[in-house]
Amino acid sequence: MKLSARNVLKGKVKAVTQGTVNTEVKVQLAGGEEIVSIITKASAESLGLVEGKEVYVVIKATNVMIGVD
Repeated sequence: MKLSARNVLKGKVKAVTQGTVNTEVKVQLAGGEEIVSIITKASAESLGLVEGKEVYVVIKATNVMIGVD
């Protein structure tokens, strides 16, 4: 798999929470950090996402915002 995105992180699915339309996927990276993604239920089913499955988190963003109080 080759992608133009520069941020590709390998991890394992920690949790899959299905909703009516969308599914929340929690991925744990090698260092213990967690990333959460909301994808369509159909996409989650198509990818066969289950707890423990190895996946890639692909981040492609033109803007990254930071906020403070």
